[in-house]
This record gives sequence, C-alpha cells and structure tokens, in this order.
Amino acid sequence: MASVDEQLAELTRGVVELHQLEELKERLASGRPLKVKAGFDPTRPDLHLGHTVLMQKMRRFQEFGHEVIFLIGDTTAMVGDPTGQNEMRPRLTPEEVRDAAKTYTEQAFQILDKDRTTVRYNSEWLASMSLEKMIELAARRTLARTLERRDFKERYEAQKDIYIHELFYPLLQGYDSVALEADVELGGTDQLFNLMVGRDLMQRYGLKPQIVMTTPILEGLDARIEDGRIVGKKMSKSADNYIGLTEAPLEMYRKCMQIGDDVIWRFYELLSAKNAQEIAGLRQAGDPLSAKRAFAAEIVTRFHSAEAAESAAQTFAGAYLSHGVPDDTPEVEVEAAGETLWLAKALSAAKLVASTSEGKRLIVQGGVEVDGERVKDGQHQLDPGGRYLVRVGSKKRRFCYVKVTG
Repeated sequence: MASVDEQLAELTRGVVELHQLEELKERLASGRPLKVKAGFDPTRPDLHLGHTVLMQKMRRFQEFGHEVIFLIGDTTAMVGDPTGQNEMRPRLTPEEVRDAAKTYTEQAFQILDKDRTTVRYNSEWLASMSLEKMIELAARRTLARTLERRDFKERYEAQKDIYIHELFYPLLQGYDSVALEADVELGGTDQLFNLMVGRDLMQRYGLKPQIVMTTPILEGLDARIEDGRIVGKKMSKSADNYIGLTEAPLEMYRKCMQIGDDVIWRFYELLSAKNAQEIAGLRQAGDPLSAKRAFAAEIVTRFHSAEAAESAAQTFAGAYLSHGVPDDTPEVEVEAAGETLWLAKALSAAKLVASTSEGKRLIVQGGVEVDGERVKDGQHQLDPGGRYLVRVGSKKRRFCYVKVTG
C-alpha cells in the first residue's frame, strides 16, 4: 500500500469538501483497508459521464487497496431525493426502480474494478425495518435541523408543500452508513447535507463517524462561461444535456464535440486521464477544436475502443465538419439595410432563429459559425456581395447559405 502522503495527494485531488482531513490521515495510517461507500439511486436506467466523476474517485480508493461499496439505493429511490427540488419529486414504483437498477452495475464496472467492488442494496436493511426501529431512527434527528436544508427551507418559506416522507430521505441515506459502518462516504457537492446526516447518525448510534468527501458536479453539454465562471444545469437526462455511457461511439464522439470551446477544460479537469501538465499544454496551444477531438477520442476509447474512436472521428469529420455540409442546404438572399448586414438579422431572415434578439443571444453564446469560424460578437456584420455558409446550433445543427445583396 502506498504511503499516507501519496494516498492523500491523490484521494483529495479535486475534492470540494472534506470532513475531516485529520481523521482521514489517522485511518489511512492504521494500514487497514477502509470501507468506502457511495450510493446511487436508480431513478433512470443508464449512467452518464456526470456519474463517472464520483466513480473515478472510487476507483482511486480501490487502486490504493481499499474496499469500495457500490450501494444501489433501491429503497431510497422510491422515497425520492429532494435535493435540488423546488417541489416534490415524482415517486417511482418498485418495478421502475428494479428496471433502472439492472444496468447500473454492468455500466459501473466500466470504471470500477469488479473484483474489488462490493455491491449492496439498501433494501437489505431498510425494507425490513420495523416501525419501532423507524421511530427510533426519527428520534435521532430534529425537525429544526432538517428544515435547515436549503431545498426544504426555500419551499417552506414559499409556502410550498413538503411531504413527511421527504423528510425521511436524509435519515434513510444516513442510516445506510450506520448499517455498513462506513469509514468514508463519497458524493457530489449537492449531497453534502445527506452525507453529513450520515456522519451525525453514526455518532448517535455509537459508531466512529464517517469521513465525508464531495466531488464536483459536472455541468451539461449546454454549459457556458459567463463572467469567468461556468453556468448551466448539471449533466442529466432530464435536461437532455448528457453523454450516456452506453451510447454508440459516433453519438458519444459527436456530443463531446458539442462542448463549448471554453468549457472543454472543465471536462478535461474532471474526466481526463491526462495529467495537469498535458492539459496545460493543450490549453496553451490555443486550438480548442483539436483539444475537443482529443477529448472525444479519449472518452470513446475508454468506453468502447481505440478502433471505435478512430472510426467515429473519421465519420464525424465527413458528416459534421465544414466539408460535410448537407447537399440540401438552402440558400436565401438578404438585402443589407445599410453598408453591411447584421448577422443576427441574417439569421432571422433565413429562419434559422425566431427573432434578431434570439439570434444575437445565440451568437454571444457561441452557437453560430460563419464559413466554419465561430462568431461570438453580437454585432458581427456581413458584407454585401458575399455568400456565407451559416451554421447554428450544436445538438441539432442547421445550415444555410446567406447571399448578401447591396
């Protein structure tokens, strides 16, 4: 087993919250393998790249000889995690949960070491919990502390309904740690409240409290940079901004190429196997298109093969890049009102957007290319006499030739 310092350097890399560092040092110094737990509620049948940020940290623990527990929250999934919800999350049926859980382990083992992973279901202890034990569990947490949670607090202040079963979710997830006697629990930053409830409950049950570590939340394909920071919803299927682990190589490659030029470095930071020096070199080269190609190839290779990545790259280049303009691309003539034609007006006239304001917004967000070059100046002008190939959108690309008349 590696030294404590070596383990700490890797295990804390990229971690957002750590409670508590000294406790982690102490347990690593004991030399015994730690029980490292991470829970996944099977609310949808497939995993996506956002899930792998956490799984990669689990894999690092495995590589240092620790026991990783991949916990499938089949009971908690039916309760519904209120995290990030402004209203009650729709409840799932047992059949929906079972169907979603079927593919979880198979997909997870594309990242985790199967031989070093223990798969557990929290129905093992929660489904058979008696009313007496449930009341005992509820008595170990106050309503006031539970309502401190932002999701509940906002709904309470807005006089929106909070159902009693929702208050039990953090308790049930926390009890998972009691049942497993976890040393460490991993989760996304949005799970900090739930993870800390587990730490608190373990002490109340007379156990050594777990160490809590959170990893960043990966934004979706539609994320963008505003005022020097990334904004956008987290990657999820409900937001349709995800890259699924089971998607076909070409689809996976295509989606990687949709990532914004400025945002691609966030994906490198959280998902790439390249070290910091290699990533810095790519960034300094100043060629985001090449960087995205390299990232797409790395991801497709990881979940399919090098051959699949090469084939996807060739197909993508022929079908989606500037040399792959559809044969049926329409052409429109637009008259310039003055000496030049405002690009946003050209987009509206070509019916690529509903209005000039929408066109301007799309341009600023980096969603428009003219003759293969991305344009981000909202006031960009086209000269009369020119014929321009305009492309809008990333998920559903649309092309049009715009001929500007004077």
